[in-house]
Amino acid sequence: MFSPSYYRRCQCKGPLKDKEGKPLLDTEGKPKIGSIGTTCPKLGPKHGTWAFYFELEPGEGGNRQRVRLGGFAKKDDAKKKAKELYDAAMAGTDVLSDETCGDFFLQWIQAKKSLARTTRHGYEEHINNYLLPHLGHIKRRDLKVRHLDKMYDAIEKENAERILHRLRVDQLQKDRDEAHRAWVKAAGKKEARRAARRAFLDTNAALREGRKGLRKVTSATTMHRINDTLSSALSWGIKREQAFAKNWAQLVELPPVTRPKPVVWTPERIEHWKRTGEKPGPVMVWTPELTGQFLDFVKDDWLYELWHSFIFLGPRRGEMAALPWTEVNSDALWLRISKQIVEVAYELYGEAPKADSVRTLSLSLESADNLASFRSKQEKKRQEWEDAYVETGRVWTHENGEALHPDWISRRFTRLVELSGLPPVRLHDLRHLAATLSLLAGTDIKVVQEKLGHSSRQITSDTYTSVLPEMMRAEAESVMAVVPRDIPFKVRTPLVIPESAWQGDIAVFFAHGAQRSGDRWTIGAQTQPDSDVLGMITLAGRGQDDAANAAVKWIRDHCTANNLELVRVENFSDRYPEEQRAVFSLTRFTIVRAECPDLDGWAPLTGPPPARARTTRRAPNGRRKSA
Repeated sequence: MFSPSYYRRCQCKGPLKDKEGKPLLDTEGKPKIGSIGTTCPKLGPKHGTWAFYFELEPGEGGNRQRVRLGGFAKKDDAKKKAKELYDAAMAGTDVLSDETCGDFFLQWIQAKKSLARTTRHGYEEHINNYLLPHLGHIKRRDLKVRHLDKMYDAIEKENAERILHRLRVDQLQKDRDEAHRAWVKAAGKKEARRAARRAFLDTNAALREGRKGLRKVTSATTMHRINDTLSSALSWGIKREQAFAKNWAQLVELPPVTRPKPVVWTPERIEHWKRTGEKPGPVMVWTPELTGQFLDFVKDDWLYELWHSFIFLGPRRGEMAALPWTEVNSDALWLRISKQIVEVAYELYGEAPKADSVRTLSLSLESADNLASFRSKQEKKRQEWEDAYVETGRVWTHENGEALHPDWISRRFTRLVELSGLPPVRLHDLRHLAATLSLLAGTDIKVVQEKLGHSSRQITSDTYTSVLPEMMRAEAESVMAVVPRDIPFKVRTPLVIPESAWQGDIAVFFAHGAQRSGDRWTIGAQTQPDSDVLGMITLAGRGQDDAANAAVKWIRDHCTANNLELVRVENFSDRYPEEQRAVFSLTRFTIVRAECPDLDGWAPLTGPPPARARTTRRAPNGRRKSA
């Protein structure tokens, strides 16, 4: 039963007395002096503070448990705090514990036995660099959201100081570089060169001194990760020991974080980069043309097949570094991602990836041939190095067989991009590129999700897909095709699609328009620029848009009348030079036969599915061989 007692007390000192009011004496017979607390004669409205105590259920062994707290200016404040502590105690919180938050955080991280190595390393960094310095001294039972707010305020204040420090270092760097240039220019001038050299040495020493204590700025993203670590710790404490009344980390307001969107290297952005050296964004993606140029540039590199795999399969660097030959089957066209190499403080550790990242990737014939080719190269190097060759069983290795360090793979890729002269992308950006190329090829987002090893398609859609200009154009034209426009036209020659234009149930052809005189346009359908005209219309139009809309309506009417389905419309008019776009238009159409096979032809399945048929593939020496 909650029955607290409230009383006044002060910090005054004086002669101590026993319960009968007699003075307490020391060994020399003198009165003992100490805190007289509740017996101070001055206690009253203007002297002393309010305190309370209440009893809890006896602990182990019947030990008495009394909650006592004081220092309240008003009795109402004491009552409010007493009720708060009582409710927390009834909920299971150990309100008598003197454990600090620092001790709690260390206990929490030691108890987390199943954390991945990189996750544990990140948690420990957050604890050592932020949580212990700012919250470690606070008693666990006293932790509130205001303490977290003060921590993040202190981090932002430190950030301001670190930014100023970095600006000073940048200025010292410029001074050092300027002094070095002056030293080089003074060649042949003895006295001037000696003075320039001394100035360079002085500025270089100042730069070294200025760099001392330089620390990274704690970004908003890092603050969110720190808060996630704190939230995980508090949730564990609540579930396990009712150590906190609430998860205070969930009540903190932090600066918003916007995930950087992948940006495609368009010609305009490349020109800006060449002129200024500035990247349009932190995450950049090559177009298919730039990707082809990079592959052509690295075709003679020892790890060409690795770069090819990154681009078309989209693995993580740790997954490629750990891939063993036992998980590759180039004949059945698959490889299995079941291991990864993680780096912690440049030390390497092998561990299993997350459950969603364990996956089997299907290989194209070219990718399978690349793996076979690289295995042949490895075998040649094994013979050349003889006993000095390092046997690791890994797919991707150095020429002497040593395993690749994930960080070395990133640095090697960065160097190759620099040598190629192409606009820069990071190695991890190739995952964006792989997803984008798959979507451009029409692959379903669910398949791309499984290819990249994500837990949900939302992550794949939000994070690892960017929109190439080709996709934007196809989308725009597909949207245009959905909305029919009533552009009057006259059929000069009815459209006839010959059987030779069909590839199975699919036909692809173009509608090419040209302005004749005034506003008169003529549009003809052809499968190729030099092929026979399949049909022709004329119209009075105001420009390319009217010509394209008339062509769409013409083809849609033809499909409706002939039981065909228009599945895609692509406007290629922007491929004309600027000066010709006003008088020419070009639109590509993809149609399919809408016929459905007889339902009686579908028999129930009685056996296992047939094995995937393979016709031919290239051998490592470039020849074609039978499957």
